[in-house]
Amino acid sequence: MNRKKELKQQYLETKIEAGVYAIKNTVNHKVFVGSTRNLKTLNGRKFELEQGSSTNRELQTDWNFYGKDAFQFEVLETLEKKETGYFNEKRELEVLEDKWLQELKPFGSRGYNKEKPR
Repeated sequence: MNRKKELKQQYLETKIEAGVYAIKNTVNHKVFVGSTRNLKTLNGRKFELEQGSSTNRELQTDWNFYGKDAFQFEVLETLEKKETGYFNEKRELEVLEDKWLQELKPFGSRGYNKEKPR
């Protein structure tokens, strides 16, 4: 029973990091840029693709065609959270994701993202 309590305490003490990530196709060099409030959920994104249930049809099609070994998952940047004052994590994460979308421009033949209307 002590081991169970230790694992629970370890889970509670684990820092949850939000950030922006990329899924890169190493064959055709297309990129998907996304963000999450918990970077540990990247395993969930990989699981979705492996199960064929990704909502990004183009990315899913290429995953099925090239196979999982053709893709790399990379954390591009973690969100620095303010310790004091008001902090809108969701909004700041959107800003961070937009920064990376503008930098990498993963649209059309370069990636799997759709351009957001401005």
